[in-house]
Amino acid sequence: MPRSVQITKEKILTAAIDILIRDGYYAVNIKSIAKELKCSTQPIAWQYGNMDNMREALTQEAVIYANQKMMPTSTNCIEAFWQIGYAYINLAFDTPNLFRFVYMGESKNYCRGGFNSILTDKGNAALIDKLHQYLNISREQADMLFQRMLVYTHGIVSLVVAGVLNCTKEQVYSIVKDFAADLFSLTDVDLDIPSIISNITEV
Repeated sequence: MPRSVQITKEKILTAAIDILIRDGYYAVNIKSIAKELKCSTQPIAWQYGNMDNMREALTQEAVIYANQKMMPTSTNCIEAFWQIGYAYINLAFDTPNLFRFVYMGESKNYCRGGFNSILTDKGNAALIDKLHQYLNISREQADMLFQRMLVYTHGIVSLVVAGVLNCTKEQVYSIVKDFAADLFSLTDVDLDIPSIISNITEV
């Protein structure tokens, strides 16, 4: 009977993600993964062949990890819209090494695409459709809300992760919340958006 594989690709990727989050991308290599798993480098090299393959797999896993962290739980589209913003901020503050790797160019294997890729992402597109229907605004206005909110939030937290801005998570929550209220006001919706947003708690 053939011997079962104890050091699986899944275990290797989990170890690589742990190192990425804790120590940063440049600390991830075959030797550091082997140390994390308390094994030799042989099973890692056998599973992935070389570091280029390992980096590609790490990028895919990091993107999945980030997407899962930003998955909204609310069925209310405005709350879900805001939960994504909060989650994006949390990801940057809580796991800056992973955020830098996925969203600030450290990974050479991941490119989101142009601005429209934000809108055509399956999960994003579904939420944009709900905003369009719930707020009774055009699809173009809903696209604008989502796109500008994401780009604005990304800009602020990227400055924080890069060390250019020194501020707390709560300060960024407040700034982004105010920006969201301003964006909604541009749509002339017949809702008390500032009140709705102020009642949404941090997640």
